[in-house]
Amino acid sequence: MRRNIVHSGADALIYEIRQIVALAKQIEAMGVPITWENIGDPIQKGESIPSWMKEIVSGLVNQNKSWAYTATQGDETTRKFLAEKVNERGGAQITSEDILFFNGLGDAVAKIFGFMRREARILGPSPAYSTLSSAEAAHSGYEHLTYELNPNNDWMPDLEDIENKVKYNDSIAGILLINPDNPTGAVYPKEVMREIVKICEKYDIILICDETYAHVNYSEWGSIHLSEVIGDKVCGFALRSISKEFPWPGARCGWLEVFNRKNDPTFERYIKSLLDAKMLEVCSTTLPQLSIPLVYSHPEFLNHLKTRNLKFKKRAEKATSLLSGIPGVKVIQPKGAFYLT
Repeated sequence: MRRNIVHSGADALIYEIRQIVALAKQIEAMGVPITWENIGDPIQKGESIPSWMKEIVSGLVNQNKSWAYTATQGDETTRKFLAEKVNERGGAQITSEDILFFNGLGDAVAKIFGFMRREARILGPSPAYSTLSSAEAAHSGYEHLTYELNPNNDWMPDLEDIENKVKYNDSIAGILLINPDNPTGAVYPKEVMREIVKICEKYDIILICDETYAHVNYSEWGSIHLSEVIGDKVCGFALRSISKEFPWPGARCGWLEVFNRKNDPTFERYIKSLLDAKMLEVCSTTLPQLSIPLVYSHPEFLNHLKTRNLKFKKRAEKATSLLSGIPGVKVIQPKGAFYLT
């Protein structure tokens, strides 16, 4: 071609686990039996959706409004409901204007890095979640910047490593947390998260927390949200989703909870750019948004979460016990997410 149309970060868009599926299908076509696992889809692993949840969704399908566009930022009633849920935690306070819906967090991640200045880097954890690390690398055109999670300390973030990298690399504009973590299953306590907030405040950078597995959490300290620790000085946002906790991964429904957006005009302009980009698409899918207040408020929902977490905890304990007996294998028992479950 006359001009090269390939983005400089295209080679960073790699997700080996998903790409191996094509190879496995070729092998299967040769007559070799394949045991198919999956990536974070509890439905494909046999989990059944509760009848009360199906009734909510089927009831919404029968309402004409679920077939229409909704507001670009997301359904107003749902955003107000979610803002109230955040505020009930007693930490950072937000309004419905601080909630922004996307067609799943994959869409959100593409926007987050797609509309961030290329020279601005986000420091993320290692081991890394490929969707986030590849998006950051593709956005910058360089290898993803990472901080270490320590396997000798239950995969907790290495705080000294984080601060040194932020201190000596002024291209770093923010820190990314995943809590509970993907792929280690670690769950960070408040003390660790507060130390990271302090680093962000000291160096005037943003804090991003992927809370996809926030309620798939069987740690002794339970769910800790970014809103509970970020305070009123540091700018940042949490990534939330219904994919794992309903679970409804096929809904492709995720949202941002933005904190302290007015503290810094640059951050406020950046968040506005995400909304402006969403306006070009009109809105995110209406139906799953409408289901959120109804599902979250249902009298069976909390017990639903508790039952699932107990099931995952037992599986993790059993897998840890079995694998720990293998010579040369070190196993860190997860406290959240689906790993070893």
